[in-house]
Amino acid sequence: MGTASSLVSPAGGVGEVIEDTYGGGEACEIPVEELECVAEYERLKKEYEIFRVSKNNEVASMVKKEAKLDRENKRLRAELQALQKTYQKILREKECALEAKYQAMERAATFEHDRDKVKRQFKIFRETKENEIQDLLRAKRELEAKLQRLQAQGIQVFDPEESDSDDNCTDVTAAGAQSEYWTGGALGSEPSMGSMMQLQQSFRGPEFAHSSIDVEGPFANINRDDWDAAVASLLQVTPLFSHSLWSNTVRCFIINTDETQREVEIFIKNYSPKLQRICETMGYFFQVVHFPAENENHFKDVRKWEIEKSSLVILLLHLTLPSCLLEDCEEAFLKNPEEKPRLIYHRMDDDGVSSGSVQQLIEQISCVNKAKMIDHVGGVEEGTHKIYTCVEKIIKQDILGCEMTEPEGKDLGNKEESTAPEEEVFGDVLWDAHDEQEQMEAFQQASNSTCELGFEKYFERLNDLVAAPAPIPPLLVSGGPGSGKSLLLSKWIQLQQKHSPNTLILYHFVGRPMSTSSESALIIKRLTLKLMQHSWLVSPLTLDPAKLLEEFPRWLEKLSARHQGSIIIIIDSIDQIQQAEKHMKWLIDPLPVNVRVIVSVNVETCPQAWRLWPTLHLDPLNSKDVKSLISAECNSANVKLTKEQEKKLERHCRSATTCNALYVTLLGKTIACVGSTGNIDETLQQCFQCQDTVSLYRLVLRSIQESLRSDKEKGLLREILCVIGVSHNGVSESELMELYPELSSAVLALLVHSLHKMCLLTYGCGLLKFQHLQAWEMVRLEYMEEGENVISAYRQKLVDYFTMQLSRDRVTWRSADELPWLFQQQGDKQKLHNCLLNLFVSQNLYKRGHFAELLSYWQLVGKDKSSMAAEYFDSLKEYEKSCEGEESMICLADLYETLGRFLKDLGLLSQAVAPLQRSLEIRETALDPDHPRVAQSLHQLAGVYVQWKKFGNAEQLYKQALEISENAYGAEHPRVARELDALATLYQKQNNRPPSKGQLMCLVFQQTKKIEVKEEQVLMKLNRYEQAEQLRKKSFKIRQKAARRKGSLCGFALLRQRALQLEELTLGKDTPDNARTLNELGVLYYLQNNLETAELFLKRSLEMRERVLGPDHPDCAQSLNNLAALYNEKKHYDKAEELYEKALDIRRRALAPDHPSLAYTVKHLAVLYKKMGKLDKAVPLYELAVEIRQKSFGPKHPSVATALVNLAVLYCQMKKQTEALPLYERALKIYEDSFGHMHPRVGETLKNLAVLSYEGGDFEKAAELYKRAMEIKEAETLLIGGKATSRHSSSGDTFSIKSALSPNTLLEPGQSHRSTFGRKMSL
Repeated sequence: MGTASSLVSPAGGVGEVIEDTYGGGEACEIPVEELECVAEYERLKKEYEIFRVSKNNEVASMVKKEAKLDRENKRLRAELQALQKTYQKILREKECALEAKYQAMERAATFEHDRDKVKRQFKIFRETKENEIQDLLRAKRELEAKLQRLQAQGIQVFDPEESDSDDNCTDVTAAGAQSEYWTGGALGSEPSMGSMMQLQQSFRGPEFAHSSIDVEGPFANINRDDWDAAVASLLQVTPLFSHSLWSNTVRCFIINTDETQREVEIFIKNYSPKLQRICETMGYFFQVVHFPAENENHFKDVRKWEIEKSSLVILLLHLTLPSCLLEDCEEAFLKNPEEKPRLIYHRMDDDGVSSGSVQQLIEQISCVNKAKMIDHVGGVEEGTHKIYTCVEKIIKQDILGCEMTEPEGKDLGNKEESTAPEEEVFGDVLWDAHDEQEQMEAFQQASNSTCELGFEKYFERLNDLVAAPAPIPPLLVSGGPGSGKSLLLSKWIQLQQKHSPNTLILYHFVGRPMSTSSESALIIKRLTLKLMQHSWLVSPLTLDPAKLLEEFPRWLEKLSARHQGSIIIIIDSIDQIQQAEKHMKWLIDPLPVNVRVIVSVNVETCPQAWRLWPTLHLDPLNSKDVKSLISAECNSANVKLTKEQEKKLERHCRSATTCNALYVTLLGKTIACVGSTGNIDETLQQCFQCQDTVSLYRLVLRSIQESLRSDKEKGLLREILCVIGVSHNGVSESELMELYPELSSAVLALLVHSLHKMCLLTYGCGLLKFQHLQAWEMVRLEYMEEGENVISAYRQKLVDYFTMQLSRDRVTWRSADELPWLFQQQGDKQKLHNCLLNLFVSQNLYKRGHFAELLSYWQLVGKDKSSMAAEYFDSLKEYEKSCEGEESMICLADLYETLGRFLKDLGLLSQAVAPLQRSLEIRETALDPDHPRVAQSLHQLAGVYVQWKKFGNAEQLYKQALEISENAYGAEHPRVARELDALATLYQKQNNRPPSKGQLMCLVFQQTKKIEVKEEQVLMKLNRYEQAEQLRKKSFKIRQKAARRKGSLCGFALLRQRALQLEELTLGKDTPDNARTLNELGVLYYLQNNLETAELFLKRSLEMRERVLGPDHPDCAQSLNNLAALYNEKKHYDKAEELYEKALDIRRRALAPDHPSLAYTVKHLAVLYKKMGKLDKAVPLYELAVEIRQKSFGPKHPSVATALVNLAVLYCQMKKQTEALPLYERALKIYEDSFGHMHPRVGETLKNLAVLSYEGGDFEKAAELYKRAMEIKEAETLLIGGKATSRHSSSGDTFSIKSALSPNTLLEPGQSHRSTFGRKMSL
């Protein structure tokens, strides 16, 4: 169709073609083309009609479907709305049910006396069910008991979560495998010490690639976490914590005769204020306690209590010693178990001879105590000055633990407290030691009770929380006021620390509302810093409260990734935190896998959103617990109750408000206080009228008032309680004596003793504060019922006192804490504004890390950041005009530096530069360009430039600060380490993505394939990164040495005390117990790095055990192991080898083939063989280690993979790559199955396989494996911020490349990078 030739005649007869070539003829034929168009048109028209009808039908169908779907949508929406309404209704019903549950429990407790019959029936039913439960749990408990017995007998037990560690115990700490290297059990038990000795730092060389940095503790050969575990174990053995050990008050107790009364008066009047000023500048209080001789009997118990908690006792003698003082002298000097400082002043006359009692006492004291003696012949004034000089030296050296000469301390001036120790520990992070001390004291006070109150059932629930699989929301411990929540949590913490020393527990006990301990920003900051401290992480931390709360979940995730064990966060009385729901929103977010959170709340004040969490509700005390508590208090006072009195008490303590722990404890103390002198029945009748804790507290207070002898003492009691009640954090005893000059130290001691004994007051950070919220509420009801006028009057008294301190240039941490807060409570914005503009007050708050508190004050007065900065700068300019002399200029420089740091933390970088530069100029002029304070200014100014991304300027300043610090302090000072850390961080920030050795692998691979690359750029970046790594390593070594020099005062004291106790126990005959004690002594001296003394005791232990038990006893193998570890530490490898072989022989014959102690000996002897180059001897031991771990844990446990890698490393050093390859591959498979594909152990194994493939010539596979390894490494670096070496991950920030001939050779920055791939890198 479409051409003439294709058309046929319609007749179809002849088939002629119709043509009209010439246009002739009469007939006109229709053109063929027109016919074709008509036909085509008709066909298309039909097709269009068909298509139109079809589409119309489809549209109609779609409209119907749309209408149907719309109806369905409306129906579903209606159903959804109905479901939502039903859900809200069910939710409301659930909340109502919970509320009804609590109310029902209270009603049940109220009407419990009407249900005696039902209770007896229920008791039978409950005992039946409990027996069934006990049968089901018996196997579990037997296993747990067996585990504890094994640990107590010296058998180390592998923990499946923690046993995967390298053979070098220096780096895998409590986070990784503490249970394998340190049991954390009681120190008196033989195994913990023996296992510690045989494994502790036995082989210092890197066994794996992640063992190149040793994070050490206070001693040269002790890991920091092992040191912490050692101290924790010592606390279990020697739990006698002196109050003076943690107290923030230096208490000086004076005993004198009438003959030396003049010296006492001069000392208190002239020298006590000087000592108080010395202690104030160091953040301590100073209190002199002196009792008049005429009131000896009245103050007898108080004197004994004061002697027990005193830091220093001074005895002043002349010729005679009255018999009434003998008891005090014996208590203070002859019964001094903690060996606290004691001083005897003996004034002698030329013609006088002291009495026999004086001479006898001095001789007795000299025999049993190391008291300092002052024998003085001369005038009273001169003798008193000698006392002052000696007391000052004792306070500075023995009590506060600082040196007499502090060159840097002179530059601080009297207005600024030194924060150097905190800066050394936390870098540039500001930290308040008082907050931490307050928490330690709160924990001790919460766990003081000796009664368990049936807490075992609650302990099981808490243990289940720790063992439950993640994710799990926080556990809510709820109960009424005084129900024992704090006691429960503190007791459980003690159990966890005892049985699970590898678990990191962070606790915070919130005190009174509006106190410092209830500030959310400080709580979050403290928890973050504790995590950083445990991880040895030095990293910048924001001080902005909003950012701090926002970043805490990320910090928790980062730092928990560095800890393989569990992390438990416990916050007691979290509902007392200001705006708890707003500031604790991180509790709602999913927690990291290994993190558990426990919070306690009062039932009445628990936020509604938290009531849906899993809850552990503390039931009211049963009659048995009530009787136990009251009996314990009465027995302590030798008071016996009759059966009738006990029944009355039991009936009384049945309501919800009278059967809580606090009420019953207070009731018992009230009865015990009456004792035999009063009428117990009358006291009981008075107590029975008190139906809650507050009313019972009122009865206690009135009984204390009645015991006072004068109205003056009663008035002072009221004043003391009211002043403490209106303060921010409490009031110290020295402050009370300044507030009330008529108050003597003896009367104050009497009042505090009475209030402390009856649970009204307690000590916290040297301050007197209320022990419980109910006591605080009672004081407000008893003394402040008139309202705000009374409260304002007492607040004004405190305001006047601290304002007077400011006028005398006494800006202590106390005035900075109290005065702005008091102005805030009074609503006096103008005075608050003036107080904040006192530069020393703001400086004190800022330097102690109270950044959020300082900001809140400025927000209250209506100033933004810029206005605040401008006003501070103007105030500094005004202050500068009055500065004259070197000391005032140094102080001015400190103020400028503080302002610059404050502005930097506010984010005002451009404004922060000017004050820091001004501080630098002043110090260079007033001091010297090479003075350490100049380095401090350079460091802070460089920090601003780093945040400003001006890395070139910052690098130059850091290098200048480093040079000055090295010249001033030496190359191994913490300040030098700080500059090295700063430089390393700067170099890492200059490379946004740290250049990895994967780049080097790609470089070598590309060169092998003849691909041109710019080698110099890669090497330059690599050198810069390695330079940062070298600086980081050097900084760590310096910090380790500084920690060893500084040590732990508490730890040293406990070690010395424990060593003396044990030495006394070993003076008897040969017994297994004495041999064990000798072994513990050897380990204790080993902990103190006293290897020579440790060797003597360990040898004595071995000799005694061989005589008593025989040479083939397993205990002898333990002593042999300990001695071998000691000789290995002293690098006497031949002796160590001989002893290890003997120990291995004994344990092979005496112990099971898969016994952990046998595994330890095998492992360490194998490593020793490897260190000595005896590789052929090491191979069978490494193979045996693999077999033991397979038998103990199964073939797919990560511990088996570690043993396989150790064996593969050994094969590689022996040039047996073929045997090593399947071991690496099997280990890789186990690690991937156990930890996932991105775990650091997987990355290390991949690196080893990459090197193995490279040496075999398979470059493509090597590059692929190394790329995977470096992806894991970079992911880990991002996770931990690149700030510190991970203790459990393989290569936190370091790489260890070992040669076959020199396994400990490290890659140096200037070394050829191509040559390193001829070396073997071990996992």
